[in-house]
Amino acid sequence: MLLPKPLRYLDMDRRTLVASGAAAAIAMRPNALRLLEPALRRADGSPAADVAQDESFWLSVRQAFTIDANQINLNSGSVSPAPRVVAEAMNRYWTITNMSPSLYVDDLLYPEVELVRRRLAATFGCDPEELALTRNTTEALLSAQFGLTLARGDEVVITTQDYPRMLGGWYQRARRDGVVVRPISFPVPPKSLDDLYQRVIGAVTDRTRVIHVCHMTYTTGQIFPVKRICQYARQRGITSIVDGGHTFAQFPFTRDDLECDVYGTSLHKWLTAPVGNGFLYVRRDRIRDIWPLYAAPPEQDGNIRKFEQIGTYPIALRNAVSDALTFHTAIGFDRKAARFNYLRERWMRGVEQVKGVRLLTSFDRAQACALGTLSLGSMSADALVEYLVTKHLIHTRARTVSGEWEGVRVTPNVFTTVEEIDAFVNAVRAAASA
Repeated sequence: MLLPKPLRYLDMDRRTLVASGAAAAIAMRPNALRLLEPALRRADGSPAADVAQDESFWLSVRQAFTIDANQINLNSGSVSPAPRVVAEAMNRYWTITNMSPSLYVDDLLYPEVELVRRRLAATFGCDPEELALTRNTTEALLSAQFGLTLARGDEVVITTQDYPRMLGGWYQRARRDGVVVRPISFPVPPKSLDDLYQRVIGAVTDRTRVIHVCHMTYTTGQIFPVKRICQYARQRGITSIVDGGHTFAQFPFTRDDLECDVYGTSLHKWLTAPVGNGFLYVRRDRIRDIWPLYAAPPEQDGNIRKFEQIGTYPIALRNAVSDALTFHTAIGFDRKAARFNYLRERWMRGVEQVKGVRLLTSFDRAQACALGTLSLGSMSADALVEYLVTKHLIHTRARTVSGEWEGVRVTPNVFTTVEEIDAFVNAVRAAASA
């Protein structure tokens, strides 16, 4: 492609021109990860369980963020702040965008998105040609929910604790297409993973075409026996859809640990990427079976990128995902998971004997990690959330499953200190005695 006439006189190829134009914005790139290097060197070779309790290590991680130290954020389950290295990258790419949006975005930033795809795919353990970049879990999974060809009377098995947007998607298909939705409920915490499995497959009939379950529920952080469920579905020709909005980058697993047909996740929770990032995985031989949310040409029927045809969007958000991956990798999957379990178990042990407290999350590490939920008999979930934030400056989130239960969800992250966890425990004790 020829350059516009004024630019051709510069005697540069287009890529060189773009790179030189962006050089000033890139040259001052700070190495925010340098702050972590001493702590990472000290932790090298130490068991993850030991690092989980090393407050000096996690203080170094905390200092990589620009969080408000005057309030306690225990709601990373909705959205997490990004570390400075990610915020700096996003601002850098935004600066490049504004220098010459049409030229620099098309010729420099869009091509770099393919590296984001490859790095995410490598972390998830799939082929890059099976991974579409989306804005969040909702966009990812609605692509599958609305894109699958289903006939009137076809059945979809879900749970009452699936995410509201996903429930809404299936019930809209029920209204529009006559699809039959078969929701199952389960106790919190459940008796066992086997109990969850039996409840799911017990709802399957000869008309079941889809099983849709969470990898981890947004309500109590309950982990499901996803691989076992998906293997069952595959054997019976049933499409398996897994909502992974809360699992990617929270604890170690890969695609092969799931064996699902479809998986969707958000990257602004546990990967701490900029808000507005997620991905959709579709098993290669199922890509053609699913229509995209937005129209794509027929030549893209088998191309995972058909799910990315959303029009113009802020590319700076997507390019910065690589910096989030670098930050996540530096800390390490195992260390993060060990820390999350340590913090969750600390606050759960701290309140389990408090009068009126009921724990809705299992202590079993096969069933839980970062997320945990409690209820307090003397206060509604909304009232307890309000009490915690107004009286103690602790931010949590109320969660309710209509007709079943309500509770307060607690979701710390890598920047959370033991001091903050203990402050939450003391606040719950104060609420119980009020």
